[in-house]
Amino acid sequence: MATAAEYAAGRVDAVRDDPAGRLALLGSLYAAPPGWPELRLPYRRAALAFMRWQLRRGLLAPVDGEASGSAWWRAVNERLLRDTAEARGHVVGMGGPISSPSAASSVAFARRPSARAWYRAHNASVVAAYLDHRALADAEGYVERFFLNLVLVRVLYAHALVAAPRLAMGWLGPVAPLLGDPRVRMTGIFLSLSRVLPDRYPLQGDLQGHIDDEHGLGRLLDVGMIVPRLDALYSWSAAELSIPELTGLIRNRVPCYAWDPSDRKPWDPAPNLVVRALRWMVPPGGTSAAGGSTV
Repeated sequence: MATAAEYAAGRVDAVRDDPAGRLALLGSLYAAPPGWPELRLPYRRAALAFMRWQLRRGLLAPVDGEASGSAWWRAVNERLLRDTAEARGHVVGMGGPISSPSAASSVAFARRPSARAWYRAHNASVVAAYLDHRALADAEGYVERFFLNLVLVRVLYAHALVAAPRLAMGWLGPVAPLLGDPRVRMTGIFLSLSRVLPDRYPLQGDLQGHIDDEHGLGRLLDVGMIVPRLDALYSWSAAELSIPELTGLIRNRVPCYAWDPSDRKPWDPAPNLVVRALRWMVPPGGTSAAGGSTV
Protein backbone atom coordinates (compact mmCIF):
# COMPACT_ATOMS: atom_id res chain seq x y z
CA MET A 1 0.00 0.00 0.00
CA ALA A 2 1.21 3.51 -0.78
CA THR A 3 2.16 5.76 2.09
CA ALA A 4 0.10 8.87 2.73
CA ALA A 5 2.85 11.03 1.23
CA GLU A 6 3.03 8.82 -1.88
CA TYR A 7 -0.76 8.93 -2.22
CA ALA A 8 -0.66 12.74 -2.04
CA ALA A 9 2.12 13.01 -4.60
CA GLY A 10 0.19 10.80 -7.00
CA ARG A 11 -3.06 12.74 -6.62
CA VAL A 12 -1.33 16.07 -7.23
CA ASP A 13 0.73 14.78 -10.15
CA ALA A 14 -2.46 13.59 -11.87
CA VAL A 15 -3.90 17.12 -11.98
CA ARG A 16 -0.71 19.17 -12.32
CA ASP A 17 -1.64 20.55 -15.74
CA ASP A 18 -5.42 20.49 -15.21
CA PRO A 19 -6.57 23.61 -13.32
CA ALA A 20 -10.17 22.40 -13.05
CA GLY A 21 -8.87 19.06 -11.83
CA ARG A 22 -6.92 20.82 -9.09
CA LEU A 23 -10.11 22.50 -7.92
CA ALA A 24 -12.04 19.23 -7.97
CA LEU A 25 -9.27 17.50 -6.05
CA LEU A 26 -9.26 20.10 -3.30
CA GLY A 27 -13.03 19.90 -2.97
CA SER A 28 -12.95 16.11 -2.71
CA LEU A 29 -10.31 16.19 0.01
CA TYR A 30 -12.66 18.08 2.34
CA ALA A 31 -15.40 15.44 2.09
CA ALA A 32 -15.52 13.05 5.04
CA PRO A 33 -14.32 9.47 4.53
CA PRO A 34 -17.14 6.89 4.63
CA GLY A 35 -18.57 6.62 8.11
CA TRP A 36 -17.01 9.87 9.34
CA PRO A 37 -19.05 12.94 10.34
CA GLU A 38 -18.85 15.89 7.94
CA LEU A 39 -16.78 18.06 10.28
CA ARG A 40 -14.42 19.46 7.64
CA LEU A 41 -16.96 20.25 4.93
CA PRO A 42 -17.90 23.72 6.31
CA TYR A 43 -14.29 24.85 5.79
CA ARG A 44 -14.26 23.89 2.12
CA ARG A 45 -15.98 27.10 1.00
CA ALA A 46 -13.05 29.33 2.00
CA ALA A 47 -10.46 27.03 0.45
CA LEU A 48 -12.33 26.75 -2.84
CA ALA A 49 -13.15 30.47 -3.03
CA PHE A 50 -9.46 31.37 -2.95
CA MET A 51 -8.62 28.73 -5.53
CA ARG A 52 -11.44 29.76 -7.89
CA TRP A 53 -9.94 33.24 -7.97
CA GLN A 54 -6.63 31.69 -9.05
CA LEU A 55 -8.40 29.78 -11.82
CA ARG A 56 -10.17 32.88 -13.09
CA ARG A 57 -6.85 34.66 -13.47
CA GLY A 58 -5.34 31.72 -15.31
CA LEU A 59 -2.60 31.34 -12.71
CA LEU A 60 -2.74 27.55 -12.57
CA ALA A 61 -2.57 26.94 -16.33
CA PRO A 62 0.49 25.09 -17.66
CA VAL A 63 3.45 27.45 -18.00
CA ASP A 64 4.15 26.23 -21.53
CA GLY A 65 0.55 26.42 -22.71
CA GLU A 66 -1.13 28.85 -25.09
CA ALA A 67 -2.07 31.08 -22.14
CA SER A 68 0.84 30.61 -19.77
CA GLY A 69 0.16 30.32 -16.07
CA SER A 70 2.44 31.34 -13.21
CA ALA A 71 5.16 28.94 -12.11
CA TRP A 72 5.08 30.54 -8.65
CA TRP A 73 1.32 30.32 -8.14
CA ARG A 74 1.30 26.74 -9.43
CA ALA A 75 4.01 25.75 -6.96
CA VAL A 76 2.24 27.34 -3.99
CA ASN A 77 -1.05 25.72 -4.96
CA GLU A 78 0.63 22.32 -5.31
CA ARG A 79 2.05 22.56 -1.80
CA LEU A 80 -1.40 23.26 -0.38
CA LEU A 81 -2.93 20.39 -2.36
CA ARG A 82 -0.18 17.97 -1.42
CA ASP A 83 -0.36 18.71 2.31
CA THR A 84 -4.16 18.46 2.28
CA ALA A 85 -4.08 15.17 0.36
CA GLU A 86 -1.42 13.73 2.66
CA ALA A 87 -3.56 14.61 5.67
CA ARG A 88 -6.46 12.67 4.19
CA GLY A 89 -4.17 9.72 3.58
CA HIS A 90 -3.12 9.66 7.21
CA VAL A 91 -6.63 9.94 8.65
CA VAL A 92 -7.90 7.04 6.50
CA GLY A 93 -5.09 4.81 7.75
CA MET A 94 -2.32 5.01 5.18
CA GLY A 95 1.11 4.49 6.64
CA GLY A 96 4.41 6.26 6.46
CA PRO A 97 5.85 9.25 8.28
CA ILE A 98 4.36 12.72 7.99
CA SER A 99 6.50 14.38 5.34
CA SER A 100 6.80 17.94 6.67
CA PRO A 101 5.74 20.27 9.49
CA SER A 102 3.15 21.87 7.20
CA ALA A 103 1.67 18.46 6.42
CA ALA A 104 1.55 17.79 10.16
CA SER A 105 -0.59 20.90 10.59
CA SER A 106 -2.97 19.61 7.92
CA VAL A 107 -3.17 16.25 9.67
CA ALA A 108 -3.97 17.99 12.96
CA PHE A 109 -6.82 19.90 11.30
CA ALA A 110 -8.18 16.78 9.60
CA ARG A 111 -8.28 14.92 12.89
CA ARG A 112 -9.74 17.74 14.96
CA PRO A 113 -11.26 20.51 12.82
CA SER A 114 -11.57 24.04 14.19
CA ALA A 115 -11.24 27.53 12.76
CA ARG A 116 -7.83 28.01 14.34
CA ALA A 117 -6.61 24.60 13.18
CA TRP A 118 -7.80 25.32 9.63
CA TYR A 119 -5.83 28.56 9.46
CA ARG A 120 -2.78 26.92 10.97
CA ALA A 121 -2.92 24.17 8.34
CA HIS A 122 -3.66 26.49 5.41
CA ASN A 123 -1.13 29.15 6.36
CA ALA A 124 1.64 26.72 7.28
CA SER A 125 1.39 25.26 3.77
CA VAL A 126 1.26 28.69 2.16
CA VAL A 127 4.18 30.13 4.13
CA ALA A 128 6.31 27.03 3.56
CA ALA A 129 5.66 27.36 -0.17
CA TYR A 130 6.53 31.07 -0.13
CA LEU A 131 9.86 30.30 1.50
CA ASP A 132 10.63 27.37 -0.81
CA HIS A 133 9.88 29.26 -4.03
CA ARG A 134 11.48 32.66 -3.57
CA ALA A 135 13.37 32.34 -6.87
CA LEU A 136 10.09 31.87 -8.76
CA ALA A 137 8.65 34.93 -7.00
CA ASP A 138 11.64 37.03 -8.02
CA ALA A 139 10.81 36.24 -11.65
CA GLU A 140 7.31 37.75 -11.37
CA GLY A 141 6.64 41.33 -12.43
CA TYR A 142 6.63 44.32 -10.09
CA VAL A 143 2.84 44.57 -9.80
CA GLU A 144 2.40 40.84 -9.24
CA ARG A 145 5.08 40.82 -6.53
CA PHE A 146 3.19 43.49 -4.60
CA PHE A 147 0.10 41.31 -4.60
CA LEU A 148 2.05 38.20 -3.60
CA ASN A 149 2.83 40.09 -0.42
CA LEU A 150 -0.72 41.36 -0.02
CA VAL A 151 -2.09 37.82 -0.28
CA LEU A 152 0.25 36.76 2.52
CA VAL A 153 -0.65 39.76 4.67
CA ARG A 154 -4.36 39.03 4.36
CA VAL A 155 -4.21 35.31 5.12
CA LEU A 156 -2.02 35.98 8.16
CA TYR A 157 -4.41 38.67 9.37
CA ALA A 158 -7.46 36.45 8.86
CA HIS A 159 -5.75 33.82 11.04
CA ALA A 160 -5.05 36.42 13.72
CA LEU A 161 -8.72 37.46 13.75
CA VAL A 162 -9.51 33.97 15.02
CA ALA A 163 -6.46 33.14 17.12
CA ALA A 164 -5.12 36.53 18.29
CA PRO A 165 -8.16 38.83 18.27
CA ARG A 166 -6.63 41.60 20.39
CA LEU A 167 -3.67 41.80 18.05
CA ALA A 168 -5.98 41.92 15.04
CA MET A 169 -8.60 44.38 16.26
CA GLY A 170 -7.53 45.86 19.58
CA TRP A 171 -10.49 46.62 21.82
CA LEU A 172 -12.83 45.21 19.15
CA GLY A 173 -11.18 41.83 19.65
CA PRO A 174 -14.33 40.08 20.96
CA VAL A 175 -15.94 40.29 17.49
CA ALA A 176 -12.79 39.31 15.56
CA PRO A 177 -13.22 35.50 15.67
CA LEU A 178 -16.62 35.74 14.02
CA LEU A 179 -15.25 38.00 11.26
CA GLY A 180 -12.38 35.63 10.57
CA ASP A 181 -14.23 32.31 10.81
CA PRO A 182 -13.54 30.52 7.49
CA ARG A 183 -17.02 28.99 7.65
CA VAL A 184 -18.75 32.36 7.14
CA ARG A 185 -18.86 34.54 4.04
CA MET A 186 -17.43 37.62 5.76
CA THR A 187 -14.01 36.00 5.62
CA GLY A 188 -13.99 36.51 1.85
CA ILE A 189 -13.10 40.16 2.45
CA PHE A 190 -9.77 39.06 3.87
CA LEU A 191 -9.02 36.04 1.69
CA SER A 192 -10.12 37.29 -1.73
CA LEU A 193 -8.40 39.81 -3.96
CA SER A 194 -11.04 39.60 -6.68
CA ARG A 195 -12.06 43.20 -6.04
CA VAL A 196 -8.52 44.40 -6.61
CA LEU A 197 -7.04 42.45 -9.48
CA PRO A 198 -8.39 41.96 -12.98
CA ASP A 199 -9.02 38.36 -14.00
CA ARG A 200 -5.91 38.08 -16.13
CA TYR A 201 -2.25 37.17 -15.85
CA PRO A 202 0.34 38.58 -16.09
CA LEU A 203 -0.61 41.99 -14.78
CA GLN A 204 0.21 45.03 -16.85
CA GLY A 205 0.17 48.75 -16.13
CA ASP A 206 0.83 50.89 -13.10
CA LEU A 207 0.62 49.44 -9.58
CA GLN A 208 -1.16 52.47 -8.15
CA GLY A 209 -3.88 52.09 -10.75
CA HIS A 210 -4.60 48.56 -9.54
CA ILE A 211 -4.57 49.69 -5.91
CA ASP A 212 -6.94 52.56 -6.67
CA ASP A 213 -9.39 50.11 -8.24
CA GLU A 214 -10.27 48.75 -4.81
CA HIS A 215 -12.66 51.32 -3.37
CA GLY A 216 -14.04 49.57 -0.35
CA LEU A 217 -13.60 47.82 2.91
CA GLY A 218 -10.64 45.72 1.84
CA ARG A 219 -8.29 48.63 1.14
CA LEU A 220 -9.52 50.51 4.22
CA LEU A 221 -8.68 47.49 6.36
CA ASP A 222 -5.27 47.12 4.73
CA VAL A 223 -4.18 50.70 5.40
CA GLY A 224 -6.20 51.53 8.48
CA MET A 225 -6.10 48.31 10.49
CA ILE A 226 -3.46 45.94 9.19
CA VAL A 227 -0.48 48.15 8.27
CA PRO A 228 -0.02 49.54 11.82
CA ARG A 229 0.07 45.92 13.08
CA LEU A 230 2.29 44.36 10.42
CA ASP A 231 5.47 43.82 12.44
CA ALA A 232 3.52 42.33 15.34
CA LEU A 233 1.40 40.26 12.97
CA TYR A 234 4.40 38.61 11.30
CA SER A 235 6.08 37.99 14.66
CA TRP A 236 2.96 36.38 16.09
CA SER A 237 2.37 34.34 12.91
CA ALA A 238 5.94 33.01 12.93
CA ALA A 239 5.40 31.72 16.47
CA GLU A 240 1.89 30.41 15.80
CA LEU A 241 3.04 28.48 12.72
CA SER A 242 6.43 27.51 14.18
CA ILE A 243 8.13 29.03 11.12
CA PRO A 244 10.66 31.57 12.45
CA GLU A 245 11.85 32.39 8.91
CA LEU A 246 8.57 34.23 8.37
CA THR A 247 9.90 37.19 10.36
CA GLY A 248 12.40 37.76 7.56
CA LEU A 249 9.57 38.65 5.19
CA ILE A 250 8.77 41.95 6.95
CA ARG A 251 10.99 44.95 7.64
CA ASN A 252 9.83 48.12 9.37
CA ARG A 253 6.19 47.46 8.44
CA VAL A 254 7.04 46.78 4.80
CA PRO A 255 6.40 43.24 3.52
CA CYS A 256 9.58 42.30 1.68
CA TYR A 257 8.99 38.95 0.02
CA ALA A 258 10.61 39.45 -3.39
CA TRP A 259 10.15 43.16 -2.67
CA ASP A 260 12.60 45.99 -1.94
CA PRO A 261 11.88 47.08 1.66
CA SER A 262 12.87 50.65 0.81
CA ASP A 263 9.90 50.78 -1.58
CA ARG A 264 7.39 51.54 1.14
CA LYS A 265 4.97 53.98 -0.50
CA PRO A 266 2.52 51.31 -1.75
CA TRP A 267 2.38 49.89 1.77
CA ASP A 268 2.15 53.05 3.82
CA PRO A 269 0.51 55.82 1.77
CA ALA A 270 -0.41 59.14 3.33
CA PRO A 271 -3.54 58.34 5.35
CA ASN A 272 -6.76 60.07 4.42
CA LEU A 273 -9.29 61.29 6.96
CA VAL A 274 -11.14 57.97 7.17
CA VAL A 275 -7.92 56.00 7.67
CA ARG A 276 -6.72 58.39 10.37
CA ALA A 277 -10.06 58.10 12.14
CA LEU A 278 -9.94 54.30 12.00
CA ARG A 279 -6.40 54.21 13.37
CA TRP A 280 -7.42 56.55 16.18
CA MET A 281 -10.55 54.58 17.06
CA VAL A 282 -8.90 51.15 16.90
CA PRO A 283 -5.21 51.56 17.77
CA PRO A 284 -2.99 48.48 17.79
CA GLY A 285 -3.66 46.32 20.83
CA GLY A 286 -1.65 43.63 22.55
CA THR A 287 0.17 40.88 20.70
CA SER A 288 -1.12 38.14 22.97
CA ALA A 289 -3.30 35.42 21.51
CA ALA A 290 -5.34 35.36 24.70
CA GLY A 291 -8.99 35.12 23.97
CA GLY A 292 -8.46 33.32 20.68
CA SER A 293 -11.26 31.15 19.40
CA THR A 294 -11.05 27.38 19.44
CA VAL A 295 -14.28 26.79 17.52
